Amino acid sequence: MIVRLEDGLPNDAVIVDAVRTPMGRGKPGGSLSELHATDVLKPVLEALIARNRLDPGMIEDVIAGCVSQAGEQSAGVGRFAWLSAGFPDHVPSTTIDRKCGSSQQAVHFAAQGVMAGACEIVIACGVESMSRVPMGSARIGQNPFSPGVLARYAPGMIGQGVSAELVADKWKVSRDELDAYSAQSHRRAAAARSAGAFAGEIIPVTTPAGTVTEDETIRAQTTPESLAQLKVAFASDEMKARYPHIDWRITAGNSSQITDGAAGLLIMSERMAAKLGLKPRARFVGFDVIGDDPLMMLTAPIPATRRVLDKAGMQADVIDHFEVNEAFASVPLAWQREFHVDPARLNPLGGAIALGHPLGASGARLMTTMLNALEKSGGRYGLQTMCEAGGMANATIIERL
Repeated sequence: MIVRLEDGLPNDAVIVDAVRTPMGRGKPGGSLSELHATDVLKPVLEALIARNRLDPGMIEDVIAGCVSQAGEQSAGVGRFAWLSAGFPDHVPSTTIDRKCGSSQQAVHFAAQGVMAGACEIVIACGVESMSRVPMGSARIGQNPFSPGVLARYAPGMIGQGVSAELVADKWKVSRDELDAYSAQSHRRAAAARSAGAFAGEIIPVTTPAGTVTEDETIRAQTTPESLAQLKVAFASDEMKARYPHIDWRITAGNSSQITDGAAGLLIMSERMAAKLGLKPRARFVGFDVIGDDPLMMLTAPIPATRRVLDKAGMQADVIDHFEVNEAFASVPLAWQREFHVDPARLNPLGGAIALGHPLGASGARLMTTMLNALEKSGGRYGLQTMCEAGGMANATIIERL
C-alpha cells in the first residue's frame, strides 16, 4: 500500500543515484587487492554523498551486503567504511548476508523502509574483497549443515558448481551453448566498455599502485573455441559416482569470476528527493524473495521472476532489460528456457562471467548497471534476479523515471 503524506506526494521509494567501483580480479595482484575491504567500499559511499551534494549526517542507515563476514569483513564492513570516510558517527550501519543476493536484499530493505515511512534516506550497498577474504572464510573448519539438514537432503549438500551441472542437465543446456553464451558475455561487456556505457556508473578507486578506472575482468578476445579447451571444474570422482548420468560441462570459463568490488545506491522517499531538489532516476515497482530446492540451488530466479511479475501485475514482454546474474552460464540459459524473452534484452552489457561476481556487491552492481543501461537505451522497466546459495533468489522490478 502506498502511504499518502501531508504534502500529497506518494511515499514511493526512488533511486537517486547508483555507482560502483571497477571490478578487480579477486586474487593477489588484482587491481583492488591491495585495499582493505572497507577501503573498497569507502569510495562508493563518498561518491554517493559528493555527487548529490548531501549532508552525510542526513543518511539514516547504511545497509551493506557482504557474504564472507570474516577477517577484514567481520566487524560490520559498512559501518567502518562509513567511519573511514570521515562521515558522522551517529549514522548507523548493518551488514546482511543473503549470499549472492546480499546487496540486492540491502536494496529491498532500504526501499521497503522508505515505503513504510520508517526512514527517508538510506544507502544500500555491498562489498566483497575476495582476494583478501576468500570465499568460505567464515566457515573454515566448520560444517554449517546440521544432521537434520543432511538427513532431509540425503545423501548430502553439494557445492554450487555441481548444482550448476544439475541445472544444465535438467534444462538440456549443452557445453557448446554454455561456452557460446560465456563468450558473448565478454563480447557484450567489451563493446559496452568501448562505447562508454559504464562511464556513468564507475567511480575511480585510488590504490597504492595507482588509480583504477576500468574493469579488470573483461577478456575481449574470448571465443567459444578458446573456452572449449578448458577442462570441467567440478567432476570429482565422488560427484561422478553420485551423478553418473551427468555429462559434465561447467568450467572456469563458463562460470562467474572471483572478484573484488563494491557498489551502492542512494535511496530516498519521493518527498525527500523533491525537498532536496534531487531528480529521482527510478522507482521500485515490485519485490520478491523466494526459496527453492537447495540441491538444485540455482533455480530460484525462475519462481522469483514469476512471482515478482505477478505481484506487479506485469508480463515479461513489457520488461526492457533483464539482469539474471551469471553465477554460471547455465543459470540465465535455464531461465531463458522458461521465459523465452528476446536474448538481446537479457544481460545486454554482459554479466558476471565477464564483469565478475564480488559476492556481497553483485546485487547492487547489477542494479547500478541496469539503471544506467535503461537511461541510455530509453527503456522503461528493468527486472533483476539472482540465484543464492541454499536455493534462494531475490527479484526486483524498477521503472526508469
